[in-house]
Amino acid sequence: MRAHPMTETLRLNDRTLPCPAGLTLAALLSTQAMDPERVATAVNGEFVPRSRRAATVLQPGDTVLTFEAIVGG
Repeated sequence: MRAHPMTETLRLNDRTLPCPAGLTLAALLSTQAMDPERVATAVNGEFVPRSRRAATVLQPGDTVLTFEAIVGG
């Protein structure tokens, strides 16, 4: 019987998700159907601008927060 490798995870807002090797912040947003133009992002409490998302490689144990602008009147 083959042992299954332990799946590494990260936190996205209030959910625990798999964190495959090489996963970028931009790819994570895409897989979660989040509009990258409408959300702000932070990794481990540090703001990540849109321009750095594709180069930001996530690590197991990271905490990713997204914030969507709320318009009211």
